[in-house]
Parts: sequence; structure tokens; C-alpha cells
Amino acid sequence: TGSLGLDIALGIGGFPKGRIIEIYGPESSGKTTLALHAVAEAQAAGGNCAFVDAEHALDPTYARKLGVNLDDLLISQPDAGEQALEIADTLVRSGAIDVLVIDSVAALVPRAELEGEMGDTHVGLHARLMSQALRKLTSSIARSNCLVIFINQIRLKIGVMFGNPETTTGGNALKFYASVR
Repeated sequence: TGSLGLDIALGIGGFPKGRIIEIYGPESSGKTTLALHAVAEAQAAGGNCAFVDAEHALDPTYARKLGVNLDDLLISQPDAGEQALEIADTLVRSGAIDVLVIDSVAALVPRAELEGEMGDTHVGLHARLMSQALRKLTSSIARSNCLVIFINQIRLKIGVMFGNPETTTGGNALKFYASVR
């Protein structure tokens, strides 16, 4: 992972290959930095990496300072969530990628939402998109032994009186499919 403490805490010396990982937390908490460290470590070990930048916020200068070789990093900046997840599926199925980062789940906006009007409601559309994509991706990820890192944000549930009001975006599918959160 690039973090000795996290490697020890995970118990296997890093992130598990052939699995889905979700890194989530509040804004500016180091989620992308942790993912970029994992990319740098994989590249140092001779692995091929890809970064699906749905947020269009990847800073090449910062990534380079963390040890990421940008010349060997496949970077995609898709417009819609479906496009991002199709790219992810293609990369995983190719078997040529060791680490794939998707930054972030919240930015994987469904095409229908992008093309709709500002006030339109699309209840559950994002969750359905994630659920369908993860069902499709899971077996390919295990077969290709690719590590897929989803970066996610924290949102607050409205009207929660008891318990934790914090939740992650994209429905429950990612919570179910992720081996490490």
C-alpha cells in the first residue's frame, strides 16, 4: 500500500490481489494519495496500472512526487458513469492491468442524469448502475488477479436520529463486494 502501518493492519502485507477495495472518507483525508501510493508500489514491482479519473481531478505533478510513473500509467477521464465502468471492465478483462483505481464513485454520474434537466429526480439510478457493474466486474477481477480500488466519499443520511448518519455513495453493492473497506 505504501504505508507500513496499513500493510501490517491488513495482515497480508498490502492490498489483496484479485479483489475490490473501497477507500472512503471525508474530503481531503488522503483517499487519492493512498491509492496513488498503491499505484507507485505496484509500478515499482513491475506492474501495469490504470487510473479512471471520473472526478477529472488527478494532479500529475502530485502523482509524480508520490513516485507514480505517469508515462506508464493509463489515465482515462470519462464523461459518464457507464463509460467509466465499461472502461474499467475492458481493462480488467484484458488481464494486462495489475492495479486499477476508480476515482471516485460519487463522480460516476449516470448518463440519464447528465442528459436530464437540473431538477429531475433519478431515484436509485446511481445505485443500480453500481450494482450492475459490480456483478459484471467481480468474476473478471478474480480471474485476472487485478486489484481494483474504488475511491468513495462520505455523505450524511437525512433524518437519522440514532446511529451513524454517515454513509457512502453508490448504494450497498460496493459495501457487499469490497474485500477491504
